[in-house]
This record gives sequence, structure tokens and C-alpha cells, in this order.
Amino acid sequence: MRIAFSPCPNDTFVFHAWVHGLIPGAPKLDVTYADIDITNGLAAAPNGPDVLKISYAALPWVLNEYALLPCGGALGRGCGPLVLTKTGSNDPGVLSGRRVAVPSERSTAYLLFRLWAARNVPGGVGEIVVMPFHEIMPAVRDGLIDAGLVIHEARFTYPSYGLSLLADMGSWWEEDTGLPIPLGAIIARRSLDQKAIAGWIRASVEYAWAHPEASREYVLHHAQEMDPDVAKAHINLYVNEFTADLGEEGYEAVTALLTRAAAEGLVPEVDPAKLR
Repeated sequence: MRIAFSPCPNDTFVFHAWVHGLIPGAPKLDVTYADIDITNGLAAAPNGPDVLKISYAALPWVLNEYALLPCGGALGRGCGPLVLTKTGSNDPGVLSGRRVAVPSERSTAYLLFRLWAARNVPGGVGEIVVMPFHEIMPAVRDGLIDAGLVIHEARFTYPSYGLSLLADMGSWWEEDTGLPIPLGAIIARRSLDQKAIAGWIRASVEYAWAHPEASREYVLHHAQEMDPDVAKAHINLYVNEFTADLGEEGYEAVTALLTRAAAEGLVPEVDPAKLR
């Protein structure tokens, strides 16, 4: 079975057991490790992988071919994308007409940013520059762009780049809606047995929690020289109860995000029934 997910610690932690043949009855995996911007594109490409990790923001474009699975993804509280600058300002107005780097045009981070900026940045931002997420903080530090929208472990490491937090998209979303933040979704082709795939993923998550040290070498190998403590903090934040099961609150959060985005004309309208 072909699968694509990021090399980030939360994904490798979640899928370690399945990748290494530790889930009884689960098929062998052919894994593509790729940045979220690439996996979002793979989901829309002809003959894409059977199972993928994509941004929730990209989901409306692929729901005809793929179904959202109720486990394995990234959704939670206190884990939202951050807007960083060198200015030290917390006034959103400093972004007016400025160049802002984002990790993907169809990332949940960028979707949240667009919803937030529409309310908070007078006249809107200037140019949006898409770049791999690990290149964003150095670009802001070096003055190549004015601000950066960052995800993943950047929330733990941005002070080391001399950067300041302008706004936390997750805090804004949680305060505005009372709901957790939908970040990354796991999807599977509708032609496959989604119930079986979800069962294998959930078993892999449970194995990871029961044997946290088993995946350590695998996680750090793919984490691009990330500090082990940062990798552990990353996993603890992004792998939570919603990873095991979205539940009603998780589905409510996903529906709220995509409904609001569709109302703003940012994504195609989604029939909530197709999310389950």
C-alpha cells in the first residue's frame, strides 16, 4: 500500500509501528516522505498514493477521490501556526503590504492566516511567498521576507533565530470558536477499505504510546538533526486524543473551519456528510 506523510516527528511516531511491520494483518507500506506542500499536491495528482497526510485546508479539493479517516492526523489545542517577525511588534498592522512566507498555499496554516488577516491587517498583506517550512525562519531572520507563518517544531525554536511572535493563529481560532485547531488530515482512497485502514492506523498510534522508545531512532533519523527534546515536545503536542479518534468535537472543528473558509470564498463548499 502506498502512503505519503511528512518526516516530522508526529507523523513518524504515529506510523512507525505500521511501517516496521508491527501491526498484525496490516499490509506492507511503500512510504513517500514529503513536505506537506508536496503531499497536498500528491492528493490532487493522477494515481496519487493510497493513503496520505494532507492539510485540512486541501481536503475540499480531494473529497471525491479520498475519504477523511477518523484517526492519525493532527488536531488539538495550543498547537496552532505562528506569525513571526524581527520587529518585536504585536500590532498586526505591521504586516500591511508586506511580504509574508507561508508553508503551502493549501495549508491549514495559510487558511487560518487568511481568515485572521481579513479581520486584523488593514488593507491586507502584500506578497505571499511559498517556501518549505524549515526555510521560513532563516528567511525572516536574514531579512529576505518581512514575516513568516511557521508550523511544527518552529513554535519551540523560533527564539533561537532572534524572532518574535506577532500572532498565534491557534489561540485566535480557539478564542473565536472554542474549538480545537484542525491541522493535518489522514485520507484514504474511497475505493479502499477505510475502516480497515483506520484500524491499522489506530493500532499504530496505540503501539507508539505503549512503546514510546521503540520509534526514537526512526523519528530522529527523519527529523533533520532536530534536538531530541524538541522532537519529544513536538510529539507530545501534536499526538493527542484526537490522533486516536477525531470524535464529535474533532469533526465539529473540521466542519467549522471548512464552512467558514467556504463562506469567505477560500475553499470549495463541502457537504459535512462527506467528512464522515
